[in-house]
Amino acid sequence: MSLFDSRSLLPLVALLAACATKDASKSANASDSTTAVAAAKPHQMTVVATDYKFDAPDEVPAGMMTIHLVDNGSELHHVAFVKLNDGKSVTDIEQAMKTNGPMPSWAVDYGGVNPPHPGGGMATTTQMLEPGNYALMCFVPSADGVPHFAKGMVRPLTVTASKDASTPAPVADIDMTLNNYSFTTSKPITAGRHTIKIENAASQSHELVIARLAPGKKAEDLPAWVEKQVGPPPGEPIGGVPAMTKGATAFVTADFTPGDYAFVCFLPDAKDGKPHFTHGMVKQVHVE
Repeated sequence: MSLFDSRSLLPLVALLAACATKDASKSANASDSTTAVAAAKPHQMTVVATDYKFDAPDEVPAGMMTIHLVDNGSELHHVAFVKLNDGKSVTDIEQAMKTNGPMPSWAVDYGGVNPPHPGGGMATTTQMLEPGNYALMCFVPSADGVPHFAKGMVRPLTVTASKDASTPAPVADIDMTLNNYSFTTSKPITAGRHTIKIENAASQSHELVIARLAPGKKAEDLPAWVEKQVGPPPGEPIGGVPAMTKGATAFVTADFTPGDYAFVCFLPDAKDGKPHFTHGMVKQVHVE
């Protein structure tokens, strides 16, 4: 603020002009700052799943990416990002997966989005994508036991270098750690919309499947149903993140209504090949 001197009009005019110039400069700087903050948002991409196909971009920029998965199919689908190193291609990963063995060393579990409900459901994950070649794959099995990638649900994705690759991560209100074989949250999950930072601190890949349980159902009912897929499912999937390699981080945003939820990891164990939920990586959470 300036002090006005009524004894001289010219100094007053000069002072007001100077203040106006400074204020305009401040406004311009504030505008530039606001624009910079507004621009510092994750890139966006949408993947639409049907039975058995992905509709997705061929190429996206590197950096923090918010991935929206829409399931327009009649079955459960997820989109798992697999980074292909050493010059490998989608053809190579398809050939490698025919052996039903572990993922080859050049294929890195890179997260993605776990299933929303079929028939138009959407789930969202945000994560960092590094430049390189990726395969988008659906590992969810049909009722016949055949995983969807074996039915053609695999697609290449190229991630290109980007000047926005340093965009900051989303702000999470809950932290979750995946370990061998547990889900640990920094605080209880309450009703409402939450962004959960998920970090895999284990020695092997893990995933998080989130499902809102039907009344009277238990978390253990979900993997039991997935195995046979007979009758109505015991809950409604609302997303999560597929296989993440050791040290990886992703952010899952979801709406939680009061009730019971299941957290499940379906990945095969690196030692005995049994699903991680058989080792105890299945958890029931009550939300109030």
